[in-house]
Amino acid sequence: MSRQTPVQLPRGRPRSFDVEAAVERAMGVFWSRGYHATALPDLLRATKLSRGSLYAAFGDKHSLFLRALDRYIADALTRMDIEFASSREPVDGLRLYLAGYVDRTTGANGRRGCLLVATAMELAGRDAEVNRRIASFFKAMEARVTDAFSRAKAAGKLADGVEPSSAARILVCFVEGLRVVGKTAPTRITSQATVDALLDRFIR
Repeated sequence: MSRQTPVQLPRGRPRSFDVEAAVERAMGVFWSRGYHATALPDLLRATKLSRGSLYAAFGDKHSLFLRALDRYIADALTRMDIEFASSREPVDGLRLYLAGYVDRTTGANGRRGCLLVATAMELAGRDAEVNRRIASFFKAMEARVTDAFSRAKAAGKLADGVEPSSAARILVCFVEGLRVVGKTAPTRITSQATVDALLDRFIR
């Protein structure tokens, strides 16, 4: 399916542009600046759209932000589905999942932070649509991690007394906290050692 979507401008000839590419560029702006600090001119420069084209395609700044947030969430869930693939040993999946967070909390990636965490801090509790998306994402992530722990338990890989859903809840809180700590740019060795120390408490 082509990603080229024709959009009728208010005046002049119809033009087409890559909607998903525009959403991705807008996501980068919101990620760097935050929702409130992002102004319409910032989005126009990043997406290379006219004001009319942007409004025709996305409605307004808030609607575009929701599209960008949806894109960020979809990418994260796709990544987790790969990490936790049923063909992979569940403990290997958990290690791969955590390795991704080590990568994302190291160096420039860590200093950039997490769009989801930043959005939760800025808007959750004050924006119903944002709150719903973030809550849904955490629930979906927790479900994937719970499934991995459940499969590990069935394979006899969990330490005694570890309950999959509780362990998953702890791990989700841990990795999101790791993204916050990542803003201080910890070394990869430090992040990896912290990840290993936690996972080693759950598995045999």
